[in-house]
Amino acid sequence: MARLKEHYDDVVRPALQEKYGYPNPMMVPKLDKIVINMAVGKAVQDRKKLDTAMDELTRIAGQKPMLLRARKSVANFKLREGMPIGCKATLRRERMYEFVDRLVNIAMPRIRDFRGVNPKAFDGRGNYALGLKEQIVFPEINYDQVDEVRGMDIIFCTTARTNEEARVLLEGFRLPFAR
Repeated sequence: MARLKEHYDDVVRPALQEKYGYPNPMMVPKLDKIVINMAVGKAVQDRKKLDTAMDELTRIAGQKPMLLRARKSVANFKLREGMPIGCKATLRRERMYEFVDRLVNIAMPRIRDFRGVNPKAFDGRGNYALGLKEQIVFPEINYDQVDEVRGMDIIFCTTARTNEEARVLLEGFRLPFAR
């Protein structure tokens, strides 16, 4: 079992149940899934850029990502409908907890000038979005083999009903919010 899953069961869940007074432990908010999205705008000219991004996302997420295609044609970007434009991976269960553990304990301390994540990036329904500017903060990525620095979006989907409940849940996972 993942270390963070045990931490949730032993520490975070009882604390949330006590704080918000949930009568049933199944009502306590939990982490549902994590979606990692990598958009590759230069894939329009060069397909190899997208293949490299998919390989890097595979190493980061621990599973094969899904190819994303353009929904609409945009003439200014030379983009046609159906062209591959990015990739995403949806993590659940054990892989999700392992990823959060690696993100908080290994990747975030490696970010330059890091002062914490934005506490205002909640969507109003208990989900949190986080953007990283570099994929090289993850230890799975070999810096010497990186052809281009790419960013990624990481979305934490929770079962919390409010932003406050979701924030307390993510703080229980030691996500460092800026003050």
